[in-house]
Amino acid sequence: MSVSTTDRIRRHLVGLKMPRALEILDHTVRQLERGEISPLEAVDALLGEEITLREGRRVRAALKMGRLLNIKTLDGFDFSFQPSLDRNRILTLAQLEFVDRREVVHFLGQPGCGKTHLAVALGVEAVRGGRSVYFTTLADLIASLAKAEREGSLRERLRFLCRPQLLIVDEIGYLPVIPGGGNLFFQLVNARYERGAMILTSNRGFAEWGEVFNDTVVATALLDRLLHHAVVVQIEGASYRLRRHADLIPDTARVRPINPPAPAPKRRGRPPKARLPEHATVA
Repeated sequence: MSVSTTDRIRRHLVGLKMPRALEILDHTVRQLERGEISPLEAVDALLGEEITLREGRRVRAALKMGRLLNIKTLDGFDFSFQPSLDRNRILTLAQLEFVDRREVVHFLGQPGCGKTHLAVALGVEAVRGGRSVYFTTLADLIASLAKAEREGSLRERLRFLCRPQLLIVDEIGYLPVIPGGGNLFFQLVNARYERGAMILTSNRGFAEWGEVFNDTVVATALLDRLLHHAVVVQIEGASYRLRRHADLIPDTARVRPINPPAPAPKRRGRPPKARLPEHATVA
């Protein structure tokens, strides 16, 4: 291949903004000249490397936009430490069909058992699979909704939170919910109902949600929607973070199994389609 032809290809790659292909061009040309690869393989190598670079950039940008900053993966999860977990069930979830079916996945278990790790790992898989994801804790979520309500922009905030194909809400039950927070969360759940998938993590059983949200009516309305199309994964194991110091924890402080998941409430007809009112009440 003549130098002028190589230079033209180099200029084309610059014009097409293909930095990775430009970076490996000389090496690929040498392989071609030595007969190590065919012309088609050379083209495939240039395009493949560029696609890999761009996909990596897309994934990193999507993870940042989705607030998935503390990256966890399924490969990094120690299933042997949590024998109550069905590994195949988690890997099935990683195929993302629950996202396409707009279902809700619940991870229930005591602190440190891996709920957040699994939720984030599935979020990472969703981003890699081309789905939009947003991660938040319940406390941060309700705080943002309350702020939007005070500023008269609740409708816009709800719409923003309805855009991601997968919304992950972590740490339900860890911190007290502010007055009115349960109703705000209900408005979001109602707006996303059968429109977008969710992953929720909680250290509290469903029977305790009335206490979590300080309102049994709101809790019942939430569970009515969150358990209709749901996958419940209950993790019975102890804290992974405290595994090396279990002997230092007094018996009175040891975690106990949370209440088993309540069955999905029976529905009498389909509820009205969710709307985004400025102020909604729970029926």
